[in-house]
Amino acid sequence: MRAKTPAMLTHFLTATGALFALGALLSAADGNWPNMTLWLLGALFVDGIDGPLARHFKVKENAPQIDGQLLDLIIDYLTYVFIPAFALMRSGLLPEGAAWIAAGAITFSSALYFARDGMKTASQSFRGFPACWNMVVITLLTLTPPLIISLPLILILTVAMFLNVEFVHPVRTQQWRMISLGAMILWCVLIGWAAWQYFYLPLFAQVALSIISVYLLGVSAVQQLLRRG
Repeated sequence: MRAKTPAMLTHFLTATGALFALGALLSAADGNWPNMTLWLLGALFVDGIDGPLARHFKVKENAPQIDGQLLDLIIDYLTYVFIPAFALMRSGLLPEGAAWIAAGAITFSSALYFARDGMKTASQSFRGFPACWNMVVITLLTLTPPLIISLPLILILTVAMFLNVEFVHPVRTQQWRMISLGAMILWCVLIGWAAWQYFYLPLFAQVALSIISVYLLGVSAVQQLLRRG
């Protein structure tokens, strides 16, 4: 009984991601992008801690009546994919035609990605871009790059979901983990700061956010090349 209680509570913690998703969706429907961002950051925090807790409390053994991995994927599709795609459609970040292309590519391809086997590599990195569209869209909302950068980036990452290119898991990828985890935490701080100020960041913070985003996107590909070398 003592082992089952924390395991079940871990499932409940994962399920709170659905409440964060609801808050983010309602904020996005109202066009309140800063609030949507804060809700999505909350969901990202839950997603970052529920995995280590699930492994620590051995939820597969102590609370097997709930499939924690399936629960996690359902919530991730809402917070990582569907709501960011909705934000692309409604925020004006992209022109209407480009927004339809981007959002359609994101939702369709991510549904296939979430259903595939072998999402993780031996190094505990992701195989292919892990559909972290929440991070991509929030960063685009903050930095507002021109269409010539934002739309190709989205399409390239859509294709990258199905390529044999690794992407870092800041918590589980062992190689350079402290750097990656620190970069992820700093990304969250900068995005939270931006959302608090309605997506205003001074130039140095914009540069820092850009560097961190490039690092998180590319570090595992570099590690992959180094291993092959």
